[in-house]
Amino acid sequence: MSTHAPSSTVLIVEDETLVRMLGTDILEEAGFIVVEAANADEAMAVLQGQPDVHLLFSDVDMPGTMDGLELAKLVHERWPRIRLLLTSGHHRLASADIPGTGQFVPKPWSGTALVDKIRGLLAA
Repeated sequence: MSTHAPSSTVLIVEDETLVRMLGTDILEEAGFIVVEAANADEAMAVLQGQPDVHLLFSDVDMPGTMDGLELAKLVHERWPRIRLLLTSGHHRLASADIPGTGQFVPKPWSGTALVDKIRGLLAA
């Protein structure tokens, strides 16, 4: 049996459709409720309309008005209870670079590593 609350909602923000779909499939299989956004602007719209998101999982590199790190900072300011997990295939971030108790998982991530990181963040 999984140890996270059955209703933990994860907002996945990824501009590459196939990567976003893969992440969604992995997280839904692990028992999470998943909401998708293609960029930071969509993510902010989701968060303003759906306050029950528990964790933001975002790519750092995205087109639009802000990248994933800027999005994480904004989310942390407005909704400090939302846990943060960032990913990138081009950058490596230290935990100190990510607001709050945010963490980083490099791309390509494995499903197991992703689920373990998210469960750990939600349990913290």
